[in-house]
Amino acid sequence: MIKKITLASVVALSLLAGSAQAEPMQCKNAKCFTKKMSKRKASPFLIKHGLPHYTKMLMKSWNDPKLGLTQEQKTKLLQVRKATISSVKRLKPQIIKLQKEIIQAAKSGAHANTLKSKVETLASLEAQATMTHLQCIEETKATLKPQQVKYLKMKKGM
Repeated sequence: MIKKITLASVVALSLLAGSAQAEPMQCKNAKCFTKKMSKRKASPFLIKHGLPHYTKMLMKSWNDPKLGLTQEQKTKLLQVRKATISSVKRLKPQIIKLQKEIIQAAKSGAHANTLKSKVETLASLEAQATMTHLQCIEETKATLKPQQVKYLKMKKGM
């Protein structure tokens, strides 16, 4: 329970801090902020940066002879990518909606306690999306040979 509350608090603080950084001072109402939020690409993940997007990287090197993907690997990787994208696409609208609701409520003076359940739900949805991403990484690495993973990392500069 304490972990959940801590996680929810971290998410709420990062949302509020992120919104303060992303929004210029002249934008003082929720409607203005909502427009700005829809223009930028919102990440549905709990971990926003640092995790590799292997299947996206693979699509760019799909027919690279140095990578040397077999037809069997390509079939499996497409399945992994399809499942991952499907799951994240299902979660993302819910996440964005909750983020907007929390931000608007906080800007309107709502007390933190009244936002607690929404923050906990948001944290849970972002955690689900992150677990999907982690599972994608795991399945992709299991499908590739070690030298293929090494080549991908080298190509990306990881």
